[in-house]
Amino acid sequence: MQNIVNYFSAVPVEHRTIFLVGGFTFLFMLETGMPLFNFKYQKKKHTFINLFYTLSSVIINLLGASLILFAADYNALHQAGILNIFDMPLWIEVIFGLLILDLIGAWFVHWMEHKVKWMWKFHVIHHTDRYVDVTTGLRHHPGESIFRLLFTSIAVFVSGASFGIVMLYQTISGFFAHLTHTNVKEIEKLDPIISKIFVTPNFHKIHHHYVLPHTDRNYGNIFSIWDHLFKTSIKVNNMEELNYGIDTHMDKKETEDIKTMLMIPFQEYRPPVGAKFGKD
Repeated sequence: MQNIVNYFSAVPVEHRTIFLVGGFTFLFMLETGMPLFNFKYQKKKHTFINLFYTLSSVIINLLGASLILFAADYNALHQAGILNIFDMPLWIEVIFGLLILDLIGAWFVHWMEHKVKWMWKFHVIHHTDRYVDVTTGLRHHPGESIFRLLFTSIAVFVSGASFGIVMLYQTISGFFAHLTHTNVKEIEKLDPIISKIFVTPNFHKIHHHYVLPHTDRNYGNIFSIWDHLFKTSIKVNNMEELNYGIDTHMDKKETEDIKTMLMIPFQEYRPPVGAKFGKD
């Protein structure tokens, strides 16, 4: 375990790139051969649109990486954070570190984006995807990328995680962002078991159903236990009944145009059926 933490504390950029790009490529091929839905769409165009958002996120994350590094260095220097309060074996420290980082840096910020109107207006771009596949995990407005970066930094401060644990989490989190959106048909008997602890593609895809209450459920990124614990999980009996998108933005002329989508957060709020924040 120590070797793993040491490796990720100084993981070369090219190695991390191979992990993420390699995982993305594998899942891309997997969903091509074992799709849950046989979408009638231009996959190349869809991929290009979602990759555009990746480029903006990469720039923001590169600029903000110093904030995460500062948080990890502060913890090491001052022995701050939850993990530094208790003396525990390294393997337990890693598990608790991943859990805390996932809770604050992924689940909580995601929950906030659905509960705070001005944050939702940025996050809604992610939900406008009518064809959820492996590339959908890349579809985030630059403004939302800033939210995620700030909450990840807070999670590092609170947890007291070392830089090695943080980078291990970031790598796993990046893979799960692709995995949980992958348009792949799962083994039905295994999913209910695995999804009690981890977020699976079936578990997360329910979150992308176009209407409430599904939209406001299953927020998890790596661990589904947070949704089970906070009573925000929901099941569907037939995955093929899902209809992706968001009921307030179903026009393809809008959801497949990058410039138009970038401006959505600055437009008048559109209440979905069931009104998340009221009609004003």
